[in-house]
Amino acid sequence: MVMSISQPVVTFVLLPWLWVTNGMPDPTWRDMLIRQEASRHTGGQVTLTTAEQKLDTYLHRLMEQEMSAAQFLPAIHFFKAKPLIQKSSIFKLLQKMPKGAALHIHSSSLVSVDWLVKNVTYRPHCYICFTWDNSVRFLFSDRQPFPRWDCFYWQLLETLRARIQDPIEFDNSLMQHLTLFTEDPDGEYPSQDVVWEKFEKAFIAAAGLITHAPVLRDYFYKGLEELHQDNVMYLELRSGLSRVCTYELDGTIHDKVWSLKTFQEVVNKFTADHPDFFGARIILSVHRALSVSVVKAAVKEAIELHKDFPDVVAGFDVVGREDTGRSLWYFREALSLPADLGVALPYFFHAGETDKEGTDVDQNILDALLFNTRRIGHGYALAHHPLAKDISRNRSVAVELCPISNQVLKLVSDLRNHPAAVLMSEGHPLVISSDDPSLFGTTGLSYDFYQAFVGIGGLKSNLGTLKELAVNSIRYSSLASSLKNTAQVMFEKKWDIFIATCL
Repeated sequence: MVMSISQPVVTFVLLPWLWVTNGMPDPTWRDMLIRQEASRHTGGQVTLTTAEQKLDTYLHRLMEQEMSAAQFLPAIHFFKAKPLIQKSSIFKLLQKMPKGAALHIHSSSLVSVDWLVKNVTYRPHCYICFTWDNSVRFLFSDRQPFPRWDCFYWQLLETLRARIQDPIEFDNSLMQHLTLFTEDPDGEYPSQDVVWEKFEKAFIAAAGLITHAPVLRDYFYKGLEELHQDNVMYLELRSGLSRVCTYELDGTIHDKVWSLKTFQEVVNKFTADHPDFFGARIILSVHRALSVSVVKAAVKEAIELHKDFPDVVAGFDVVGREDTGRSLWYFREALSLPADLGVALPYFFHAGETDKEGTDVDQNILDALLFNTRRIGHGYALAHHPLAKDISRNRSVAVELCPISNQVLKLVSDLRNHPAAVLMSEGHPLVISSDDPSLFGTTGLSYDFYQAFVGIGGLKSNLGTLKELAVNSIRYSSLASSLKNTAQVMFEKKWDIFIATCL
């Protein structure tokens, strides 16, 4: 069955209520109510083929086993659950499943830290500095780098490794600076403040590696490769190109135009090498800790880049921790610029990544909709905003659900309690993504699909749920309608092969 990429029109017929004071309710009406409620769940309107129904029956048996196991994995911190998830039959099936698009990944955390450390830090001219706040900085240079406020002493990694007795242990220590992964997440991250501090340090540490021009090319290609290996066919990448400029070995700095052209060249090469990969675009982003004037300049620049690179630049976002950053309303003057100038700049705002209900930050959900966001990044707080929920549903504004990120950053511990369970039960537009895979020790989307399907969806979910979530990632992408149709055809072919090979 080919699912339309346009937003489906779902009509529910409300059953008449039978008010009784005595006696048994009509069992037929009860069955109809159960079926009608199930039809509202994500995937509830998907009609499965005979082959899909067979796989769905098998999948349901696996789900029952997963739900009745001694340990329910989505209720355990992901860092502890990961090796157990890898053994799950459902996870192995999800790895084979075509997952459409990844619509919410940040460029600084696209590629596994294993590759960054074992490949990039072994390249010539790579220097390292250990900072006063127990972090690291990296820099490629053809000469000894000058000291700076956070790095007084730079060491050539090649020389340092030659003096170290255990290079494997040293490499593992470098990885700890580039990821949040730990065997004791509850002890090491007792609060949101602590985990966010480490989170932001890891971004800064990786920047010196990723923004070296030769590395950047390889980095983009490797990132697309890791997605492709997990059966993802399209990417929309959040990238703060305005924060750190790309540099050459001699210190030459490239502008954002160079970076966008490089990204476009790499994507074109990758799609030529892998014809079953559809492509990638960038959502330009700016950090919410910056001033209104800086954000205004970033919006102006994004307008120009969107005009000059319409096939590459999808739109604009404001990123960073919402609880300690500035609200979207604070930047209203800057964010109003496109409308004031009569130009188009699609917005894809992070909003509602908070559990601070009733605060100014909590209003980002409403403000994102006021500024006509095309999607809502995270939307963890959306279930507490009934009006915003109705508006986003009526406008077909999908929530980019990143369950592992929400758990690791301590918004929720047991994913059965994730607010998205409400959204999924109502069939609210949702897409699954991974946010910052390298920091969480994941690649692709399979881990997040597992957590969303088993933990958030539970036994109400079925193969139709998985199919709709995958199709949604194309439906709610920034692609033009004609390209969505082409991508949909490509996805359906992959899906049919998946069904055939799983039976």
